[in-house]
Amino acid sequence: MNSKNTKLGNKKLFIKTWGCQMNDYDSRRMADILGPLGYKAVDSPVDADMVILNTCHIREKATDKVFSDLGRIRPHKEKNENMLIAVAGCVAQAEGEYILERAPYVDMVFGPQTYHELPEMVAKATNSYGDNRIVNTEFPAESKFDFLPEEHNSQGPAAFLSIQEGCDKFCTFCVVPYTRGGEYSRSINEILDEAKKLVDNGALEITLLGQNVNAFHGEGPDGKTWGLSQLIRKVAEIEGLERIRYTTSHPRDMDDDLIDVHGEIDKLMPFLHLPVQSGSDNILETMNRKHTGDHYRDIIAKLRKARPDLALSSDFIVGFPGETEENFEETMQLVRDIGFASAYSFKYSARPGTPGANMQNLVSDKIATERLARLQALINEQQRDFNKNSEGIVMPVLFDRKGKKPGQIQGRSPWNQSVYVQGNERLLDHIIDVEITEGYASSLTGTIKTEESVMQSAS
Repeated sequence: MNSKNTKLGNKKLFIKTWGCQMNDYDSRRMADILGPLGYKAVDSPVDADMVILNTCHIREKATDKVFSDLGRIRPHKEKNENMLIAVAGCVAQAEGEYILERAPYVDMVFGPQTYHELPEMVAKATNSYGDNRIVNTEFPAESKFDFLPEEHNSQGPAAFLSIQEGCDKFCTFCVVPYTRGGEYSRSINEILDEAKKLVDNGALEITLLGQNVNAFHGEGPDGKTWGLSQLIRKVAEIEGLERIRYTTSHPRDMDDDLIDVHGEIDKLMPFLHLPVQSGSDNILETMNRKHTGDHYRDIIAKLRKARPDLALSSDFIVGFPGETEENFEETMQLVRDIGFASAYSFKYSARPGTPGANMQNLVSDKIATERLARLQALINEQQRDFNKNSEGIVMPVLFDRKGKKPGQIQGRSPWNQSVYVQGNERLLDHIIDVEITEGYASSLTGTIKTEESVMQSAS
C-alpha cells in the first residue's frame, strides 16, 4: 500500500453523527481539532480524505447500523486508498477491537474521551510503516476539555455547550457508565468563557449538555464546588444571551435549589426533559433508578409550583425484563397523572455488557410492541392537546432555519415546540413574537406580530 498523504491542504472531512446532542457537540469539536491539519467539513463521504462515524450505543442494533454504513463507505476507500476511516463514540468505546477485526479497512477506532488526541492518531495512521491501525478507548486521567481548541465556527442562534460527561448511576439497561466513564464536570470559568464566545458568535440560546447534567459539580471561581443551579444563575448574567436550557437530567439529582431556579431565572426556558423510564416501582428498582413513581410526581409538583407554565418531556422503556401488565398500567397512570408535552418511548433491547443483558423473565416482542403502541397513543394525544392549547397565544419564537415550504421559516417556542411561519429569511437568527394559529400533532403554525420592527433592525 502506498503511504497515505500527510501534506496539509484542502482535505475533505466527512463526519456522520448518531445519537444525542452530546455527540453533535463532540463532532463539531473533532472538526475544530482537525481544522489546523487542513481538513474542511463536507456533506458527503465521496472523495473525502477522512470519514468519521461518531456513534451512539443507546438505540437498538447500533453496532449493525455502524457496519452497514462502513459497508457503504468501503467502495470509496477502494477507489482512494489514502482515505482514513474512523469509528468514534460509544460503539467504538464498547466494541473497538471487534470493529477492527470485522472491518479491516477501518484505520482508527477511538472513544468519546480521547478525540482530543486526534492529531497524534492521524499522524500514526498515516505512517507508511507496518500496521498503523489505531485503537484508543482509554479513559485518560486528564480531561479532554483541557486540550480542545476554541470553537471558531458559529453554531448559529441556538448553541450547545457541554458542561458534564459520564454517569455514576449504573442503570441496568444503560451503557453510558461504560462508554463515557464516571461523572466529570468542567469548571465554571471554562464554561463561562465558552458561553461568552458562543454569544459573541451569535448565540441567543445556549443548551447546557451532560449525560446527567443536573449532577453537575464543577469548581467555582471561589474554589468551592458549584451545582447546576449556581451555574445557571451565572450564565444568565451574560449580556446578549436570551435563553438557557439544559439536558439530560436524572430525578435523583433534581434538588430544591435547581427547582427554585426555574421560578427565578426568566432566561431559563419553561421546558424540562426529565426521564422517568417507568411508572412501576418494581421495574424502577430492577432498573436501579433509585427513585419511585411518587418521588417523580413530587418533583413535578414542586417544579410546577415554581414555574406553573412548565412543559415536560420524558423517556420511557417498555417491555423491560419482568414487566407485567400491572407494571405497564402503572406507567400509563403516571403519564395520565403528569401530562407530557412530548416524550420518547422505546421497546427494551439489551445492550451487551450491561446487567440487563443477563436478565431472565423477558417480555415477548409481540407484547412489548402492543404496549408501546398504547403508550405512544396516549403520549401523542397529550402532545396534540398541548399544541392545540397554544392556539391564540402570542409567544416569542427563535427562528434558526428555513422551513419545508417556499417562503417559510422555522423556529422554537419557549416550550421547545417547532413553529412554522411565512416570513422573510432576514428574520432568521432573531427572536420574534408569533401568534399561534394552529396546533398540530408535532408542530405549530402562526403569523408574525413584530415583522416590521425586526425587518428594520435586520436591514
